[in-house]
Amino acid sequence: MEDKQSSSLGDFLKKQVTVENEIVDSLETALVGMKNPAVKGVLKGVSLDSVKHADRYTSALTLLSSSASTALAQEDLDKQRALVEKHIALEAELIKVLKEKIPEIENAKVVFLLNAILEDECRHHAMLKRVLDIIVQGETITEDDWWKLLWEGAPFHGSPGGG
Repeated sequence: MEDKQSSSLGDFLKKQVTVENEIVDSLETALVGMKNPAVKGVLKGVSLDSVKHADRYTSALTLLSSSASTALAQEDLDKQRALVEKHIALEAELIKVLKEKIPEIENAKVVFLLNAILEDECRHHAMLKRVLDIIVQGETITEDDWWKLLWEGAPFHGSPGGG
């Protein structure tokens, strides 16, 4: 049953990659020569999101079909953690600046665009925090983690009769 579900999910993911790429092609064609900067900016953003979505579907497909371990070496973990933490701080600063600036702006079209950016920044910030919690930490198992896991599951923690 699980193989059938994985196969079905795999087919779904492959189809979604195709759909997202079609969206990108369609939007990129429509953007050529477009004069309205607000509409062009929004449609370009949708196109870029579709590129991102296709990449995420492809990553999910790889995770489904890969039997190889994705555990990170400590050095890689440290680099990735530092990178993610840096971007969490950058996103937090962007959110703060946008929240301060938007109420001062009178142009409704500019406010609309900046609010859309603010929503993206808030989503990015939350996602980066989850990357730290789930992906980076979840993919790393240290020797200490293995020992902790082994000893937590042992009923007597190594002493005879649990004493």
